[in-house]
Amino acid sequence: MKYFPIFLHVEDQRIIVAGGGETAIAKLRLLLKTEARIEVYSSEIDSQIMEWTNLGKLSAFERSLSPEDIKGARAIYAADEAVEINHQVVDMAKAAGVLLNIVDVLDGSEFITPAIVDRDPLTIAIGTEGAAPMLARKVKAQIEETLPQNTGLLARVGRGFRTAAEALPFGRPRRKFWANYYEQDHIQDVNEAQAFLDAALARNVEHEDGRVSFVGAGPGDPELLTLKARKRLHEADVIIYDRLVSPEVLELARREAQLIEVGKKGYGPSWKQGDINALLVEHAQNGDHVVRLKSGDPSIYGRLDEEVEALRLASINFEVVPGVTSALAAAASLEQSLTRRGRNSELRFLTGRDVEGFADHDWKALAAEGQTAAIYMGARASSFLSGRLLMHGADSATPITAMANVSRINEQVIASNLADLSEDLENAKCDGPIVLLFGISPHKAHHINFKEAVNGA
Repeated sequence: MKYFPIFLHVEDQRIIVAGGGETAIAKLRLLLKTEARIEVYSSEIDSQIMEWTNLGKLSAFERSLSPEDIKGARAIYAADEAVEINHQVVDMAKAAGVLLNIVDVLDGSEFITPAIVDRDPLTIAIGTEGAAPMLARKVKAQIEETLPQNTGLLARVGRGFRTAAEALPFGRPRRKFWANYYEQDHIQDVNEAQAFLDAALARNVEHEDGRVSFVGAGPGDPELLTLKARKRLHEADVIIYDRLVSPEVLELARREAQLIEVGKKGYGPSWKQGDINALLVEHAQNGDHVVRLKSGDPSIYGRLDEEVEALRLASINFEVVPGVTSALAAAASLEQSLTRRGRNSELRFLTGRDVEGFADHDWKALAAEGQTAAIYMGARASSFLSGRLLMHGADSATPITAMANVSRINEQVIASNLADLSEDLENAKCDGPIVLLFGISPHKAHHINFKEAVNGA
């Protein structure tokens, strides 16, 4: 970080702009949003600046800046179209020890002005250290699209209400009170905001019941989270998450939230399901909003029913927020459909974690030509899977695409078939969760044949 972001106090402070043309006007449009005393110095001053002067918004002096003018200034902008005049301003500013910005020039500037989202008193500054100003503007536009226009109004009224809100118990009750207030997008005036705060404070409850949100974290890419999932992550007091949840998704959690990993690993050390159930109940009974963050979708091989039953027995409120399951993300990455007219009329979801459970599947139907299935946690059971399907008449050349770390930066695609699946998976040495797409062959652009790579083909 070459530039440390900081908010400078400018109320009733002098800010000087040396320049009277378009460059100066562009900077003045931003500076006029502040409560600083703005002074403009230039031998030629644009009519727009003179209009602002006549309105009392700034002071304009139709002459060059002098060292005497600089004394006591908070900051100076060198904004003249003439480079030699800017050089003179730089020398004067440095001699006086006043903060200096050379507009649109990094070299020599002591500070830079970021892109700003203005919801006074809420101010969001976006900077790229001068490397990508268009990117800063893009981010600014994205924030402005999502941030309600009344945010500043709510902040101004809320600032005056903070003393009254101290009647609430410190911690979660007070935090939820303010979070609820700042979600009131419909409030448009001061009286309405004040009335809402008074009513909300009157409804204060010493102890509020906790609740659990089962949230699908998707396969790993945080951009695949639903809007509701993101919102729940921001609200959560406690996040109890699976081992397969990506760090990028966890990064979206509120900083004050308690994060607890309850990892389950096939054929390795794991949390017992009963202990996870007890943990959910314990935190919810303490009044916490608990997010049970599950990889993919909570309802697909996520032990959802067992955890829901524990909450029902304890009379704890809960909700389920669906997520993108890895089979769907894998198909999207391959730019393919899991169902195709004329090929398959159904799609099956299987799990390879419990090999004994495969005995219940209709292997004969699955082995029929044109069938497709998504097989979760099937890497270790690949030999059993291939054997059963071949035994029930499946073609050994039936394509199977194995995908590891779906949607993540280290995603792997292994093109294989029933006969070679186990060997190809072993050669690929994948590190991460794997989903098998039976009956699906990747397009050539996605084809990574690890057997050929190992043989040097």
